Amino acid sequence: MQNTIEFYKYQGTGNDFVMIDNRDLQFPKEKEIIEKLCDRRFGIGGDGLILLENDEKADFKMVYYNSDGNESTMCGNGGRCLVAFAHFLDVFEDFTTFSAIDGLHEAEINSGIIKLKMIDVDAIKNIDGNFELNTGSPHFVTFVEKLKNYKVFENGNKIRNSASYCQEGINVNFVEEISEDEIFIRTYERGVEDETFSCGTGATAAALVFLQGKNKPSVKVKVLGGNLKVYAEQAGSSFKNIWLEGPAKQVFKGKINL
Repeated sequence: MQNTIEFYKYQGTGNDFVMIDNRDLQFPKEKEIIEKLCDRRFGIGGDGLILLENDEKADFKMVYYNSDGNESTMCGNGGRCLVAFAHFLDVFEDFTTFSAIDGLHEAEINSGIIKLKMIDVDAIKNIDGNFELNTGSPHFVTFVEKLKNYKVFENGNKIRNSASYCQEGINVNFVEEISEDEIFIRTYERGVEDETFSCGTGATAAALVFLQGKNKPSVKVKVLGGNLKVYAEQAGSSFKNIWLEGPAKQVFKGKINL
């Protein structure tokens, strides 16, 4: 086992990740190590850790871990940050494809803005005015008023740990309509077990719920860490050609002892 690793830190609208080039497959995929690297006091700090690996069918592969050290489902902002990282490593020029736990993704980069194609969504479940759907990760979406002062941690933690969701876990999104073209979202993320500054699959989920029945091709999504945009085509109760767009930036790089 190696003692020192090189890492990069990326953030996409405040959703931050430890990035490691693992094309040589030398990184030890141990829960305790990953959890320590993501720790904001004793490690690098991040909402998650992402490995970039080689893939036979695409330009690269995304392996994503939550900050609790467990491998998890798709992360939209993490995917956008990994695309920026792969571009930095000269893996591709303008357009790329990569594989993730939920399948193959397309992406493009233009002046630091990454547009990432998400998986199709077959259905949105309406549960007494609340909504449940999977955009690569499972999401609960509910609309509230005065979101700026809403108790996101308290209410998000309660829903995430309720009898309906405690086993598999679910991300909880609270959404407020700003205008007919923009929404504001705050998300409690499972695995992080706290509110994050942004959640890409959550922004996508909230946008799709908002776009239901509306003849609109896109919606702006305001998050605590900045601004995103979601594009989608609705066909009946399903959505296809879904794209998540926003900035992703390298913050710093370094080496750390394991």
